[in-house]
Amino acid sequence: MTIARTRKVALALALAAGMALTVAPVAAQTFPQRPVQVIVPFAAGGAVDVVARSLADVLFRTWGQQPVIDNRPGAGGIVASQALVRAAADGHTIMVVANGHPLNQFFYPSLPYDTYRDFTPITQIASSPLVISVAKNQTAATLAALVETGQGKPGGVNYGVSGFGTSAHLAGVLIGAVMKRDMTPIPHRSGTQALQSVITGDLPMSINPLLEALPQVRAGNVRAIAVTTATRSPLLPDVATAVEQGLPGFDTGVWWGIVAPAGLPAPILEKLSRDIAAAIASPDLRQRLDMLGATAVASSPQDFQAFIRAEADKWGPVIRAANVKLE
Repeated sequence: MTIARTRKVALALALAAGMALTVAPVAAQTFPQRPVQVIVPFAAGGAVDVVARSLADVLFRTWGQQPVIDNRPGAGGIVASQALVRAAADGHTIMVVANGHPLNQFFYPSLPYDTYRDFTPITQIASSPLVISVAKNQTAATLAALVETGQGKPGGVNYGVSGFGTSAHLAGVLIGAVMKRDMTPIPHRSGTQALQSVITGDLPMSINPLLEALPQVRAGNVRAIAVTTATRSPLLPDVATAVEQGLPGFDTGVWWGIVAPAGLPAPILEKLSRDIAAAIASPDLRQRLDMLGATAVASSPQDFQAFIRAEADKWGPVIRAANVKLE
């Protein structure tokens, strides 16, 4: 190769490298170039769906394009997660996740993706207590009395949940472990459907995020018997915590966050993180979260990644000890 040709090749490579360095920032400046698809792992009407739609309404004002909510329930979020990892890593497909996202790896013998390598954490949106609800004519006055009603029956007491691997499922596992009693989760397509099973008398209890249970509690269709966090909820000040009812150290709840496919370019990640954090900080969304009994978080991508791993470290031993296996 001649010196002149070598110089031409070197120049071409330098130009290509320069263009590569500028493409991502330019793309971030013009993002989104089309409506962003927000995958929701559960059916419409549940807590995850409500949070996703509330966030999307605020992001519409920032982006000038309405995000499209795509409900894909099934297998505790695995169906939705598969759809996300197959999507292009350009920021135009993101997913709202909850407690079960880092924990499915302990429930199922194998997953069609890697819990850590195949996702880009963006931010934790918010967290909320869980509420244990019973039928309005239920005679049990406390959580302990309610659980005891299931003893002597195969599987103990049944409880409604929005799906396996969810925060509600885990709360039931923890209650059973603390009280040394059997409890059987009955999965539904959404938490609202689980509550409906309590209202109709098909189930004795349901465990739900506060925002799902609150309308039915206020309407008098169900009775809240306990909240799962260490302190009472300001929206249900007369409902005692599990700790107050004799379950020492019991403190759990539900959280929601946003992830994208792996390989998301750094400028797009920064743009998504910045825009979503601004949306969470907006008075409209803060007010909406307050009304739902949720506390805003808006963590950084790095903090959310660390939080996801910490959740796996916290719950993995509990799930293994309870020998919870799903197919």
